[in-house]
Amino acid sequence: MKFLKKPFWILYRIWFYVLMAIPILIMFPFLVLSILKESGYPYFFKMARIWAKFILFGMGFYYKVEREQRLQKGKSYMIIANHTSMTDIMLTLAVVKNPFVFVGKKELVKIPLFGFFYKRTCILVDRTSSKSKMDVFARAQSRLKQGLSICIFPEGGVPDDESIVLDEFKDGAFRLAIEHQIPIVPITYADNKKRFSYTFFSGSPGKMRVKIHAEIATQGKTAEDRKALRDECRQLIYQQLLKFQLRKKRKREVELVHNQNVIDE
Repeated sequence: MKFLKKPFWILYRIWFYVLMAIPILIMFPFLVLSILKESGYPYFFKMARIWAKFILFGMGFYYKVEREQRLQKGKSYMIIANHTSMTDIMLTLAVVKNPFVFVGKKELVKIPLFGFFYKRTCILVDRTSSKSKMDVFARAQSRLKQGLSICIFPEGGVPDDESIVLDEFKDGAFRLAIEHQIPIVPITYADNKKRFSYTFFSGSPGKMRVKIHAEIATQGKTAEDRKALRDECRQLIYQQLLKFQLRKKRKREVELVHNQNVIDE
């Protein structure tokens, strides 16, 4: 069966990009109208959520969400999550109803169709340019004033070494949250790396487990608290990833014992 895996993975990758394109082509006129003015972004966001769910279900992914709290309608948050897959974008859109804007790397602009809207709706950052990083704060401030939330993957990218459970966090998300005194909502994704990593010959349909943690307040915090806040959030997500791994290990052990009992009978 091993010789069938590579053709499957090639077709699986192609199918992913086909799924990305289909809803964009169908909704194209409405998507364009929604980005003509910044005030139209909430309408764009609703269509983006449809796009995201279409891709997830089309790829055979189904998500199970554990929530410690629900986000308040009309309230701005700083949403952060661990980053291991391109599906992190789709899954965040699927599980968070409050309209938010991604802060993301400019390289994704190169993806056909997706890049056209990504460039016009997200806050792009060139990590090699200090000016670009400063522009991020100005654009984020503008979006927050409109009542939107911001989403940042604080690792700053996906580690080349997939054995890394969670990379170090950058300061940007926490600096923004403190400056604007908005709460941080950490999210942990357990299975996105297994489902659809950046390694080409990999991936499979299946479950995506999500933990939306309780918000972490920033009121009264100053720039001096930035690193402590960053480390607190990273530790929270890291510990949850370890819990997810432990649950999976225990489930396998239970299944093995059950199968052995069946054989013995």
